Amino acid sequence: MHLSKLDLINFKNHKESSLELIDGINGFYGKNGSGKTNVLDAVYYMSMCKSYLNVRDRQNILFNKDFFSIKGDWILRDKKESIQCLVQQKTKKVFKRNKKEYERLADHIGMLPVVMISPYDRDLISEGSDLRRKWVDGVISQQDRKYLNALQDYNKCLEHRNTLLRTMNKNRAFDSEMMEPWNLKLIQLGEVIFSKRKAFVDEFIPTFLRFYESLGYKKEKVSLNYKSHLMEGGFKELLQAAKNKDYALQYSTVGTHRDDFKFLINKLPIKKFGSQGQQKSFIIALRLAQYEWIKNHLNVKPTLLLDDVFDKLDKERVEKLISLVAENYFGQVLVTDTDKDRLVHIFKKLPINHILFKVSNGTIIKS
Repeated sequence: MHLSKLDLINFKNHKESSLELIDGINGFYGKNGSGKTNVLDAVYYMSMCKSYLNVRDRQNILFNKDFFSIKGDWILRDKKESIQCLVQQKTKKVFKRNKKEYERLADHIGMLPVVMISPYDRDLISEGSDLRRKWVDGVISQQDRKYLNALQDYNKCLEHRNTLLRTMNKNRAFDSEMMEPWNLKLIQLGEVIFSKRKAFVDEFIPTFLRFYESLGYKKEKVSLNYKSHLMEGGFKELLQAAKNKDYALQYSTVGTHRDDFKFLINKLPIKKFGSQGQQKSFIIALRLAQYEWIKNHLNVKPTLLLDDVFDKLDKERVEKLISLVAENYFGQVLVTDTDKDRLVHIFKKLPINHILFKVSNGTIIKS
């Protein structure tokens, strides 16, 4: 699988950009703010139907414009797939595959898998559990449509249950019979989500540890621990025990929506006890393991997006990472850097096809 052609109109700082890519390593260099990351984000958008960086679609529209468009020609299992995304200020987002519009965006997820490694990934370590849940959900959802549907239905059910709790609290009357249907639905969906997350983590951890060691940190012991209320007892019993607390706080205090994934180094939180280099290597190992998990489950090599990954990695770690790419383990790679010479130096060592693009003020020129 690879992206052969990309066209951008009014996407972030790209007024009109068009480029042809190779099934190998595509390098983009330029100053910070030039638009390098935006190219990678456009590729991510075509895969996940959303930006990697901006939650609101309309934030991706070029200033003073009414819309943005992303078009891409992909080669998937020797067949051409044309993907188009159109976002306008006052209408819903439109996603098309081979000129036919999707009725549900969820039907597209998993067709064109990508894995992105970005400086913003540090938020997985430094921020709250919500981001880590979204990361795990994003990985599993690319492979498991039933999981994605259960997750969406769970969130809708949770919203209804919380609304009912607020109404009951306002009226000062808790009604168990009215709550019961939402409890039953939440339990059914929550148990599906819990079992699939647990199975994912159990399978994922050995691959993650292998990649962390391959980056040169064999002496350090890192781990990823899954924490869930459902490990403490049955979901039905948990909801029953928490009903008074839920009523008082006006929201659901137990369930898979409170799950977390703890990142540890030498049994301590890497957030507090890991250096910048260790944290970056931890994230890179997570993403590479994510790549292998998706590749194995979908039987296709995802597109790998590397955004300024060489910053804050010492020379040895850079060499380790590049050697993994050089082994042709990965398929198409898009990589950005502020330092052209560093990219040229790295590319010279790779026995794979590569190409360079210069990015400046939202324009892209083949170098």
